[in-house]
Amino acid sequence: MSLPEFFYERVTSEIHQQMEGVLALAERLARQPMGADAQACVAGVVEAARTVRQILASSDDLKDAAIDGLSFSPQPTRGADLADQVQTRWEARASDSGVTLLVSYDGDPDALVLVDPARVQQVFDAFIAQALAGVRRGAVEATLKTVIDGETTHMEGRVRGGGDRVMGERALDIREIEALFGLETALGVALGGKIVEAMGGEVRAETNVGAGETLVFAFDAPSVHEAAPAEESLGQAERAAHILVVDDNATNRMVAETLCEMFDCTSESATDGIEAVEAARTGRFDLILMDIKMPRMDGVTATREIRALAGAAGRVPIIALTANADPEDAAGYLRAGMNGVVEKPMKPENLLRALQENLSGGDAAAA
Repeated sequence: MSLPEFFYERVTSEIHQQMEGVLALAERLARQPMGADAQACVAGVVEAARTVRQILASSDDLKDAAIDGLSFSPQPTRGADLADQVQTRWEARASDSGVTLLVSYDGDPDALVLVDPARVQQVFDAFIAQALAGVRRGAVEATLKTVIDGETTHMEGRVRGGGDRVMGERALDIREIEALFGLETALGVALGGKIVEAMGGEVRAETNVGAGETLVFAFDAPSVHEAAPAEESLGQAERAAHILVVDDNATNRMVAETLCEMFDCTSESATDGIEAVEAARTGRFDLILMDIKMPRMDGVTATREIRALAGAAGRVPIIALTANADPEDAAGYLRAGMNGVVEKPMKPENLLRALQENLSGGDAAAA
């Protein structure tokens, strides 16, 4: 870490801590009996502290996006629940601003998609905040549409604002947003764009008929097909199966770990074959999910080295995770010592089947 980065981390951390203290004290003070003027002053302090906290949080995320990449925690989520969360989070705030918030969902209400709901909420937060800042009366509309296309779900969020000005594409210009609506709103929109970009999507602005803009974000996410409950399908035992997830792609690791958690399994991760072999030596894993193409050591080589280990560590079931799942490739993986193949993108039911076939009753909950 460079000296400027070190001081940035220390300074922002200290401001975070001090601001949390200010906010806690102000909120405690707000619960005490006081006159109307004093209440207004305390409310102003609370609002200012919350704004600073949000600015710092957005700044940290933007820094991460530029340096290390944003972190995501995908989990099976219903699109209808995402829309409900937007309504719950913003309805009162919109009403306080004299604006009606209209939230709608277009899609199968029971369909599951593998996303990070907090990150999707952040995008809606940013675009709704900008829409409310530009509207003094009337309505702001927020919609979420999901279209299932096999193993992929197409997701589109739209936030339609009003107002008197027509900004067009400038509605996504961060400097323009900062000049009109302030730093907090500008940072939020910038972060929203980075989140959508990290999910492989796009953001655009559409000019409304009359006035105002509609901010649109769209991305694709893995569909999740509900499997039988893990407790029924995997059975019950004294402890959960412990699984090693090996993949050099952080998103793939998170998806696999999330699915393991769905089936009541615990997991650890490794980023390449060398780390996988070292982890396997410990003998603490009931199964290994092994990517094939990785730097330093690929999955096939790692499997051969694991099979050369003595005792139970060398007999651990290994499942290949790969987009190259044609019969010839699959046969090669089995010859190398793997026990099965699960094709990417992973379907929960396929992973469940692999767990059922390769985990024995005495060793894991996923028996």
